[in-house]
Amino acid sequence: MVSALPLFGTAGARGPYPEKINPRLIYSVALAAARHIADSKGSAVVGHDSRLTSPLLSLATASGFMAGGMDVILIGTAPLPVVAYEVKRSRSSLGASISASHNPPMDNGIKLLKKDGMELFRAEESSLEGYINSATEVPWDRVGYFTTENYAVESYINEALEFVDTSLWRRADRPKVLVDCANGAASVVTPKLLREAGFEKIISVNCNLDGTFPGRLPEPRPDVMASLQPVLEGSNAEVLLAHDGDADRLAVLTRGLGFVKQDLIIALLAQRKLSESKGNVVVSVDVGYEVQEVVEKTGGKIVRAPLGRLHEYMDSNTLMAAEPWKLIDPKWGPWPDGIFQALLLLDEVMRRGRSVNEVILSLPSYPSARLSFLVGSESDKEQLYEVLSRRAEKLLGVKVTSLLAIDGVRVEGEDGSWLLVRKSGTEMKVRVYAQATKPARLKDIIDNVKAVASSTSDRARPSVLSVEEAINMA
Repeated sequence: MVSALPLFGTAGARGPYPEKINPRLIYSVALAAARHIADSKGSAVVGHDSRLTSPLLSLATASGFMAGGMDVILIGTAPLPVVAYEVKRSRSSLGASISASHNPPMDNGIKLLKKDGMELFRAEESSLEGYINSATEVPWDRVGYFTTENYAVESYINEALEFVDTSLWRRADRPKVLVDCANGAASVVTPKLLREAGFEKIISVNCNLDGTFPGRLPEPRPDVMASLQPVLEGSNAEVLLAHDGDADRLAVLTRGLGFVKQDLIIALLAQRKLSESKGNVVVSVDVGYEVQEVVEKTGGKIVRAPLGRLHEYMDSNTLMAAEPWKLIDPKWGPWPDGIFQALLLLDEVMRRGRSVNEVILSLPSYPSARLSFLVGSESDKEQLYEVLSRRAEKLLGVKVTSLLAIDGVRVEGEDGSWLLVRKSGTEMKVRVYAQATKPARLKDIIDNVKAVASSTSDRARPSVLSVEEAINMA
């Protein structure tokens, strides 16, 4: 079972500035990575998002890499996919994206990348944590130097465009598209990429760089995006594509349907990949039956992985890897890329010659829910998780046919329902995911979970501050 490390959580290290994340820590992490992961050899790419503290932490990262004997390529404001791409393009040994992803603006963090732009494995992060306090600087005559690269975004866009063949487009008109980058680093990439791909009706929303995130919270979850649905409905656009702060995520809203369940986007892209060749589709433990049904019907095989660890389960047979909001396309690169995902989605719509809604409605869909219990402390999180995970089989309410415990506890029932309980690796939350074939069954599961969480709060006294709900009755 996966458990969060003291510093590195589900995906990188992040937290409030300066209490957890500060220049001294970031310098130490970069120094340790240069010495322990790269053996003080080669170059390292550093890019950062739009947060107010990101330029400072970017320079601290560069200093740590250089003090560890590595040359540094500073690419400035760039989302994680561009940083990862530049690591691969420049054949660097390491990369660092300074961002707290979808966390609030007072937070920041660092995500380390290795050769080809792949994130570190959990074992590498664990080993690195043990080395941070003992890493030493190289002698004065071996320190690295730095250069600035001003064309990383252009290089990313130019190569991504090679994956689009407009001669395969069966749709005559071009859809009108809203792009919401949450005032994050994708603001300088996604709108331009889509326009150059041939989608000239691109309207930018929240695409001015601003580290206070004035337009909306950087996590593009359904409740956050609800305020933009009227904008979409009134714009005559077909679809709204939304990123988080570092653009490894993509959320999709359509005019008429609203927020599109993430599993449907994964299923659609899995269909695309399996139409080209057969192989494995790696998905996280919280991905539902829609994807499994599509993959198995089209001759593929599902491989399940912990959230944030898709890359560790990929091999030569992997066609794609995905978790809600995130996609890894090995043909493009081994990193999660919400920008490239947006391009593939629109390209697939054009290839099918149909509207976005028509394509979405052609996919199977089942009732599903996601609950996030915000708690007051780490001990509260442990207590609530312990109670809910221990009772997972009972909460499901039917005979359990399989149990998976690689990331929390996932139980599957004989009637097609399933339930997952897991701890967030980056926030003070216990997350519960559920799915059933009928709305009434899903409601029963949700009611069971809420009842146990409520009684647990009274008895064991974990402080449940609030509950976030995302329920889709399909």
